Amino acid sequence: MINTIDVEQKEKKYIRKSIFLLFIFSFLALSLALIFNISNVSTTDFYTYIAILVVIVLSTILTPKITKADNILLLIVNMLFAIGVAIIYRLNPSYGKRQLQFYLLGIVLFFLTFFILKTFKFWSKISLFYVIISVGLFMATLVFGSYIGGAKNWIILGPITIQPSEFIKIPLAFFVASFYSRYNEVSMKPFGRYYMNFVIYVFIGFLFLQKDLGTALIFFGLMILSQFVYEKDRILITINILAMILGSILAYFMFGHVRVRVATWLDPWSDINVTGYQITQALFATASGGLFGRGIGLGHPDYVPVAESDFIFSAISEEMGIFMGLAVILLFMILVYRAFKISLIQQDKFLSILAFSIAVLFAFQTFIILGGVLKIIPLTGVTLPFISQGGSSMLSGFILLGCLQYCASDIKYGDEIDE
Repeated sequence: MINTIDVEQKEKKYIRKSIFLLFIFSFLALSLALIFNISNVSTTDFYTYIAILVVIVLSTILTPKITKADNILLLIVNMLFAIGVAIIYRLNPSYGKRQLQFYLLGIVLFFLTFFILKTFKFWSKISLFYVIISVGLFMATLVFGSYIGGAKNWIILGPITIQPSEFIKIPLAFFVASFYSRYNEVSMKPFGRYYMNFVIYVFIGFLFLQKDLGTALIFFGLMILSQFVYEKDRILITINILAMILGSILAYFMFGHVRVRVATWLDPWSDINVTGYQITQALFATASGGLFGRGIGLGHPDYVPVAESDFIFSAISEEMGIFMGLAVILLFMILVYRAFKISLIQQDKFLSILAFSIAVLFAFQTFIILGGVLKIIPLTGVTLPFISQGGSSMLSGFILLGCLQYCASDIKYGDEIDE
């Protein structure tokens, strides 16, 4: 028989070592980024740097004590953040400072989300509320939104820029969990089985109007995978897959920037100085780093347009090496694995499906942006969660992580989640 006390002691030992390694890595990465920009570093920057190191370590240590839940999730995300912010600060110190501020706010939202979910217990019964919130955000984007990068998915309020589609992922995950946790009840109503289909197609219609096709692909992916797991009607799944293919073809003929991206994906070398410039420079950067990278500040990731956002993986691979790029991919795989395992072990059906939905959202978003940067699929304008520069992506990611932390909070840790 397995000695539970020995297992817990070994687990605590591994966690302590992991936190120590997290601190060492964060310290070295942020220190190198500050040293590279030493001529522009102010006293405030130095204090912010110290505060971030303290928050990274303290939040990782306190999370399992406060939430009584999975103690790996935030550790993984803190590692991803440390990798990303070091590169962002090296590329653009002003973006780096903002990213540090978004991280601090994200940590607050992480714990706040956990305690709000823990305080109220009606989350599976208010599916209409999730739809109303989402439609309201879509309408606000259509009315007040601005075009950036070919898509109307940004609302600009003075110095603040918000991407509502990033936050719509949160009520979408709750809506899918609410629908399938009450599936027997909902399916008894006329056309109730198709309620989720109808709602998500409405969402995708809004995204088509905004020309935000990357997010539309993520929504489609969540719908189809959740149906594959929780739906018995395979014909409906086949119809949705065909609809996704048809929608992709339709988008190709409707939007000029989609045709350009597909052509660039197929042959970026034919117009290397114009349409193919971004992806070819990203591929050069990824390859030039070698296994161990050129070192922070010693590469040229600034040759790649928007390297701090869409193409940050190329910047990481150039200056930190292919090994660090692989480490980023593995960290995301572990994060998604933990989320799926929480879903499998969680006895509450709503929380189980919510954890599954969050895992799919993280997995799809990561695959879409990495696939685009590495020329596996056409490029879309989504961000790499917790790494890319951007407040909307960072904050919505931490809210989803807080939800995932709550999904793990009722699990008994003898129930194999830490095997």
